[in-house]
Amino acid sequence: MGMYTILICDDNEAVFESLRVFLEKENMDVVPAFDGKTALEQLDRRKIDLMILDIMLPDISGIELCRDIRKNSDVPILFLSARSEEIDRILGLELGGDDYVTKPFSPREVAVRVKRILARTAARGREVRQNVDSQPAGLEFMELTAEPEAMEVRVCGEKLELTAKEVQLLIYLMEHPQRVLNREQILEAVWGYDYFGGTRAVDAMIKRIRKKLPEEGVHFEIQTVYGVGYRLQRKEEHIY
Repeated sequence: MGMYTILICDDNEAVFESLRVFLEKENMDVVPAFDGKTALEQLDRRKIDLMILDIMLPDISGIELCRDIRKNSDVPILFLSARSEEIDRILGLELGGDDYVTKPFSPREVAVRVKRILARTAARGREVRQNVDSQPAGLEFMELTAEPEAMEVRVCGEKLELTAKEVQLLIYLMEHPQRVLNREQILEAVWGYDYFGGTRAVDAMIKRIRKKLPEEGVHFEIQTVYGVGYRLQRKEEHIY
């Protein structure tokens, strides 16, 4: 059994086989999925350390599939696409992709990128665990409470269904209440200093977190400070 399990979601069997050969040489287990439905089933069924995802799938676009996955999972995703336009790359990374390779590509290069993402993810996991060990037992801000060690955030006692990175981001804001944090600070704290994507990933995750927070019955909000970043604050306090 390999050290990591990689899910390859691509409807082209030749692409799958070329990647499988190089990844197995790196002592990785490879799981196939030739459509989006199978990919979701595999993610539910087993522990996947990284997903290689083709943007063009027979049943759903890779972008839409990534959006669905990011509702519940932070599994690293490396996109494959025949399209090289910058808007495609940015869109993929904003939605939570960790890297982007255009076709035609070298399977060896993809294997190298996979190893880099896994190394970065492992290093970030160690850093998070160290930070959790040094944090207080709980954090509170208005109706918002967090247990960093358990990686849980609650509003009015109700647990929020957040991904691991969403929890990390919200906890980071709670550690610095009513303080403006710029996107670079948030990116480094949550993704790590060597994250491949840009600060747009922060905007995308803030948007997802806001959708999961109640709008009524609470006295806090995540405010956008235009041109700077974000801050967790009381609702009645505003910057113009």
